[in-house]
Amino acid sequence: MSKKNIILVLLVVLSVITFLDRTCITFASMEIKEDLGIDQSGWGWVMSIFTLSYGLMQIPLGALGDKVGHRWVLALIVLWWSLFTGFTGMAGGLMSMLAIRFCFGIGEAGASPCSTSVISRWFEKEKVGKAQGFVWAATRLGGAAAPFLVIPLVANQGWRFSFYLLGGIGAIWALVWIYTYRDKTHPHRTVRERLHQANEKVHVGAEQAKQAKNIIKEKRKDIPWRDIASHRQFWIICGMYFFYAFGSWFFFTWFPEFMKQGRGFAAEELKYAVAIPFIMSMFGNIAGGYLTDRLTARFGIKVGRKALGTVCLAVSAVCMVLAAFIPGKVAVFVFLSLCFGIFDLMLPSAWALCIDLGKHYAGFVSGAMNTFGNLGGFCCSLMFGYLLKSTGNYNLPLYMIAAMLLLSATLFAFINPSKPIVTEDE
Repeated sequence: MSKKNIILVLLVVLSVITFLDRTCITFASMEIKEDLGIDQSGWGWVMSIFTLSYGLMQIPLGALGDKVGHRWVLALIVLWWSLFTGFTGMAGGLMSMLAIRFCFGIGEAGASPCSTSVISRWFEKEKVGKAQGFVWAATRLGGAAAPFLVIPLVANQGWRFSFYLLGGIGAIWALVWIYTYRDKTHPHRTVRERLHQANEKVHVGAEQAKQAKNIIKEKRKDIPWRDIASHRQFWIICGMYFFYAFGSWFFFTWFPEFMKQGRGFAAEELKYAVAIPFIMSMFGNIAGGYLTDRLTARFGIKVGRKALGTVCLAVSAVCMVLAAFIPGKVAVFVFLSLCFGIFDLMLPSAWALCIDLGKHYAGFVSGAMNTFGNLGGFCCSLMFGYLLKSTGNYNLPLYMIAAMLLLSATLFAFINPSKPIVTEDE
């Protein structure tokens, strides 16, 4: 297996761990609330507080990985969140749970932007979409596996043990990453190697060594965040992802309760009713990765990224409306499964756009995009709960989510992927 494929496998495994750690609390919610005496409004904040810290730390950790390198940055953030995954099992009440989940979100925030930046350094431009597709499909695999792993684990060993176990798995991954990964293709490392080789060669003149030093000085420029933030496309991408994530976070937070309380799925049915939409999303990510690269190669980047993203988001909005409008367990299961699979068909395109437009600063751009996405998820988690509390209607929030997906599709149509936010020499 080639080095780049080993790295991709490690990123895929990391994505599975990320979502297992993130969604474990959803399937242990009843036991935790009963054990710690947390009511529904308090639980809404527990679900949302992670999203808040997760969103706020996307930019700093993405930028840190771009500037320092990803071997130690990614390992340390995985160790951080694995530690707080374990601490979740030690929570004694609402306040301690809120503090732990906030710190947990800080760590997980670095996973996606750093993974994107690693892909941008190891994979050719025409293959980044496929690589992103596998990474994001793995997150959905983690979501699909969670009910089958966590529910029996909680039933047999208790909810606290499940967090201890998952925290240990993350720590093992971090050690394997440190042992395996090297920042060889990081531009900073590359120029250092070139300087070292130049100094070792007997016949290298002083002028060549001076040029190598100038290259290092040039490459070590700070991230041009002001130039990036002043670009119109940067804000369109952030807005697009805000409204997209407003829809996706419904599946990560309220979806199990919606299917159980809003549509009457029994406990045994619930495992499959939750898992299959995540499996649809997993295949959507894989297919979307191949599709965006193939369409880009054949028709150009505007079709391969922009058109694909716009169409998928618009169709998923229609599916969300149908899920709310048509009564019955089968109908809602079918349309929500289609919705999740179709709007994640565009997900590799969105993250590949960060590489297309951000170039060397893909970690910063993707971190910013995901920051706004998680702020959208934070708003969704809170608004869903408050709307449900005030109306008692489980269908009404779905219409709200459909509107957000339609707004995301509209903004995607205004992105011009052929005009980078930064140039290669910045």
